[in-house]
Amino acid sequence: MAEIMLNIGGRNHPIACADGDEDRVRHLGKMIDERWANAQRAAGGLSAERAMLFVALMLADDLDEIEQRPPEGAAVSETALARIAARLESLAEALEHSPPSA
Repeated sequence: MAEIMLNIGGRNHPIACADGDEDRVRHLGKMIDERWANAQRAAGGLSAERAMLFVALMLADDLDEIEQRPPEGAAVSETALARIAARLESLAEALEHSPPSA
C-alpha cells in the first residue's frame, strides 16, 4: 500500500492507495483542487465540508454531461432515437387508422 500527499485548497491530505495507483490518485486530487476555489465561493466560505460537497456536485455534473453525450461516431443519442421511434410508431398507427384517400 502506497501513501501519497494530495494538496487540495492549500491543505495537505495524506492518502493511501494501491501500489501503482499513485499517479492516478494524484490526477484525481488535481481535478478536485482545480474546482476548489469555485466550490469555496459557492459554499460562501462556510466550511471545507460544504465546499467539498460543491466539488462533488461539479464532478457529478461533468460526469452526467459525459454520460448524456451520444456514443462516439453516433449521429444522435439513444434518447433522441427513442423519441424518433415513438413518433414514427405514432404516425404509422395514425396512417393505419385513417380513411383511404380518394
